[in-house]
Amino acid sequence: MGEECCSTQLIDGDGDFNVSGLDKFMKTVKLGESGLSYAVVSIMGPQSSGKSTLLNNLFHTNFREMNAFKGRSQTTKGIWLAKCVDVDPCTIVMDLEGTDGRERGEDDTTFEKQSALFALAVSDIVLINMWCHDIGREQAANKPLLKTVFQVMMRLFSPRRTTLLFVIRDKTKTPLENLEPVLREDIQKIWDSVPKPQAHKETPLSEFFNVEVVALSSYEEKEEQFKEQVMHLRQRFYHSIAPGGLAGDRRAVVPASGFSFSAQQIWKIIRENKDLDLPAHKVMVAAVRCEEIANEKLAHLSASEEWHQLEEAANSGLVPGFGKKLSSILDACFSGYDVEAIYFDENVRTAKRQQLESRALLLVHPAYQAMLGHIRSSTFDNFKYKFDRSLDEGIGFALAVRKCIQSSMSEFDAGCTDVVIEHANWNASKVREKVRRDIDAHVTSLRAAKLSQLIAHYEKQLDEALAAPVESLLSAASDDTWPSIRKLLKRETEQATSGLSSTLASFEVDEITHDQMLANIAGFARTVVEKKAREEAGKVLIHMKDRFSTIFSHDADSMPRVWTGKEDIRAITKNARSESMKLLSVMTAIRVDEKPDDVESTLLSALLDAPNNNVSKKSITSSLDPLASSSWQEVRPNNTLITPVQCKSLWRQFKAETEYTVSQAIAAQEASRRNNSWMPPSWAIVALIILGFNEFMTLLRNPLYLGVIFVAYLLSKALWVQLDISGEFRNGALPGILSLSTKLVPTIMNLLKRLADEGQKFAPPEPPRNPMLDSQSFKKELHKDLSSDSFGVEYSSSLTQ
Repeated sequence: MGEECCSTQLIDGDGDFNVSGLDKFMKTVKLGESGLSYAVVSIMGPQSSGKSTLLNNLFHTNFREMNAFKGRSQTTKGIWLAKCVDVDPCTIVMDLEGTDGRERGEDDTTFEKQSALFALAVSDIVLINMWCHDIGREQAANKPLLKTVFQVMMRLFSPRRTTLLFVIRDKTKTPLENLEPVLREDIQKIWDSVPKPQAHKETPLSEFFNVEVVALSSYEEKEEQFKEQVMHLRQRFYHSIAPGGLAGDRRAVVPASGFSFSAQQIWKIIRENKDLDLPAHKVMVAAVRCEEIANEKLAHLSASEEWHQLEEAANSGLVPGFGKKLSSILDACFSGYDVEAIYFDENVRTAKRQQLESRALLLVHPAYQAMLGHIRSSTFDNFKYKFDRSLDEGIGFALAVRKCIQSSMSEFDAGCTDVVIEHANWNASKVREKVRRDIDAHVTSLRAAKLSQLIAHYEKQLDEALAAPVESLLSAASDDTWPSIRKLLKRETEQATSGLSSTLASFEVDEITHDQMLANIAGFARTVVEKKAREEAGKVLIHMKDRFSTIFSHDADSMPRVWTGKEDIRAITKNARSESMKLLSVMTAIRVDEKPDDVESTLLSALLDAPNNNVSKKSITSSLDPLASSSWQEVRPNNTLITPVQCKSLWRQFKAETEYTVSQAIAAQEASRRNNSWMPPSWAIVALIILGFNEFMTLLRNPLYLGVIFVAYLLSKALWVQLDISGEFRNGALPGILSLSTKLVPTIMNLLKRLADEGQKFAPPEPPRNPMLDSQSFKKELHKDLSSDSFGVEYSSSLTQ
């Protein structure tokens, strides 16, 4: 861009016109080829007011800018020329030396007026750079300069409609619509006060000038906003010479090829004119000298050891009496200025003193802000400490908030009073608002944390009070399960909401929040029940099998069943399945709302009750399956735990997994019956009677045989019991035979020995006794002897029976 703009010094600081440089410039930028399609823009304004910076940002030129870090001094000398980059039509911009510069001295302001007059005569658009705070001031905003230039211009030049674009810099809060009328009124007053030649006695301002006003933010403080506003302003220079543009109604345009000669002639006329008025020497001297005094006092203040100590202390922490100490330092600075500047022009002196006050207050303002920051931090910390103590002492939350806020804000106000500076009208209301926002945010955060802890406490209490009982009730499902759960839920919910409501009273929450929190805790209690119900529903098959096993394998007294062959396994199985079905029906849905349903009857009719044998297969097939559905009619979908289809599948799986238990019971019963039945078949008994009739008659004729047979029977019975033959053969024929072969001979020998010992005993004469009693005595004695033997345990038990 620097190569494209081709910046060139048109007129140097001594007023010499650079003819060769201008010609070279025109050739480089090909200005002569533009014809009438070109525009000339210039800028004028006070020295160091940011003119070059504005042009560089607005037209992408490379004029030299002041380095603020090296001090404020003259940067642009004379008049410089450059081409605007990427602006249509071809636009030439001139950067003028700033006015009111100390480098040219107190009285040498002729060049300022000459350069300004040159800009007005040559340019289509003149940017007048001015500070926002100068609007409304009599000696500011280049008014004296404009007044002189207007007067000479009317005498030397004819009207050509130059556009005066006033650029208000560092715009304040005052809206532009309020500033623009004041500025236009000032320009009109200047025009009206200027002595005019006879030819222009009644010529209005609009014949010579079009006045436009724009405002820009501070480049140093709001750089991004400044650049954005400059980009908007740049758009106005596109097609600036077209109708409706900034210079759309210009007159007497010189062709581009004659621009160099025209500019030279205009500068020559201006240089040879001797009628340009100079400002009063007294005012100029006062302005310069008062400015010097103000700068000296500000520098002395900046280097003051007392101020540096106070500033360091303010940055480190709270300083008691800060306001009085700083006011004393500022008083010394301002009084010193008043003493030295007392003999200078009063208006200038007053204006410079106001500038000194503004700059001095700007210097000390960070320390003041630091003090407010310390007060803010201290107030907030004290509030937190007091608030925590109040809560520990048992004071209600809302009451503690009001009490501590009132105390803390009073403390803050007292601290702000101590840092007030007499010369500044600074307001600590914004910092006070920040403190209050900090406190409110802390209170809100703490309130939320406390309420969260409170809710968590009651939720934990409800979870402990509901989870285990509900699980127990569902595991032992019966007709009273859900009524008991509803009763338990109601009781625990009422206790929790009552406790929460009484605790919330100390927080003074609004009614809507209060009701919402109670509703949430009640909803949580219901959620606990529903969650536990869903968990148990997921284990329903396990519960069903456990219940079936318990009922099927235990009698009414909870004693394990012994399948002896007398039990009705079909009835027991049906009862066990019926109870398991009842558990399934309880688990199918959440019944917290106490709405009746016929789930249990549907399950019983569809799964337990067998179809009538008289009903034809066709009618059975055509009837609707009540479980062929994914929802229950009386149960809402969100309350359904097990759908009808799932119930059918679970029941099928349940029956398949319990069939083995039933078959085992039946097998055990059959085995018991076989073990307890030793009678031969009826046909064998009939054959035995017919074929053994002769033998039977023989026994009747000889009773001795009966005694022998009886004794043999007793001995055989004793051996049967002693050897536990039925028990030995339970594990199979071969193991039974092998076991009996090892025990038979020792057992027979033991019996014979016992009988022999009994026969050898001396028996004293006794009165006759009943043979049957003798037989009983023999049996008891035999039982006593055999019970002492290692092989006689089972035999003695059987014999006793």
